[in-house]
Amino acid sequence: MIKMRLNKRFSALTLGVGVVLLSGCSQLNQIMGTEDSVKYRSTVAGDPLSIPPDLTQANQDARYRAPEGTTTFSQYAAAQQDRGSSTGVQNILPSVDDVNVVRDGEMRWLVVNRPAEQVYPQIIEFWGEQGFTIQTQDPKAGMIVTDWAENRAKIPEGWIKTALGAIFDQVFDSGERERFRTRIERVNGKTEVYISHQQMVETGTADNSGWKWVAGKEDPNLNAAMLARLMVFLGTDIQTAQAKVTAAQKQPGSPVIEPAVSGQAVLALAEPFDRAWRRVGVAIDSAGFYVEDRDRSAGDYYVRYLDTDTGQKIEQPNVFQRMFGGKGTSEPRTFRIRVADQGSSSVVTVLDANGQQDNSDTAKRIINVLSSNM
Repeated sequence: MIKMRLNKRFSALTLGVGVVLLSGCSQLNQIMGTEDSVKYRSTVAGDPLSIPPDLTQANQDARYRAPEGTTTFSQYAAAQQDRGSSTGVQNILPSVDDVNVVRDGEMRWLVVNRPAEQVYPQIIEFWGEQGFTIQTQDPKAGMIVTDWAENRAKIPEGWIKTALGAIFDQVFDSGERERFRTRIERVNGKTEVYISHQQMVETGTADNSGWKWVAGKEDPNLNAAMLARLMVFLGTDIQTAQAKVTAAQKQPGSPVIEPAVSGQAVLALAEPFDRAWRRVGVAIDSAGFYVEDRDRSAGDYYVRYLDTDTGQKIEQPNVFQRMFGGKGTSEPRTFRIRVADQGSSSVVTVLDANGQQDNSDTAKRIINVLSSNM
């Protein structure tokens, strides 16, 4: 049964409804079906999304519009197909075939045969269509990070929700939040697009006195679902997008990590530079580092990292405050993570401000975080 809780301020009002929901769990599951749905609503109210003036504006054609309401990807595909048939859009705006999916283990990304200046603003508009507000965007680094949002599709549909109407949305909470990070890179004249996400799950405290937010596990299938939706948003035919995501062949995914030299912050990967560079980039995304800049020719990622394990007392906002905009007194530092080509293998190190290898405890922790997210 789907995990769901009553908002505390409505618990007394809706106790009877909760009993009915619990007793009718199997019926609700039958109504919902077995396919996961996606219907995000941002927890942060923001101004309309703005696109940097120096970037090309995204096309406003109907083929870039996502349908409203709760949809699985198959329902989303059917709705888009019906829309095209009824309006003749397919004949006027034929789908493009310049977006492909590449897969390496659990990692999937898009390769778009368009300039980054065109793709970047379209991705910003895409997240707005999916119900998100944008927390940060950095055209220089090719980074877009959404605010936290709740997937309202995880709250059961059915006659109970229909009867309660808008009150239902205030009464029930899925107890989960996600935010997504999109990173784009220029590679060989094309644009690569990576999507990752972080999850927070609300759980009861050990003494049952309240609730707390804890980090959840990233779901590669959710990243893949968003990539498929982005493909459609960029103009790929529905069936083609589904086929490409399904047909993406899984290459050997787990890197061979060689033992590091004792006392050094080094990560040795038995992979050539291209795969190592990509894998380190995805690990940086999954770990939640903020990328300030990168230089593929030098193999450098410039990231911000706050080391909380130094033993020094750091005043930080709690998890709930971090989710919804609270700030602490400490600031993350900038580090340079270098991926060096060693022929058939690669070496990952952390460099200090002088460009020398950093073997401090903080550098070792950065390497450990990267390794654990590969």
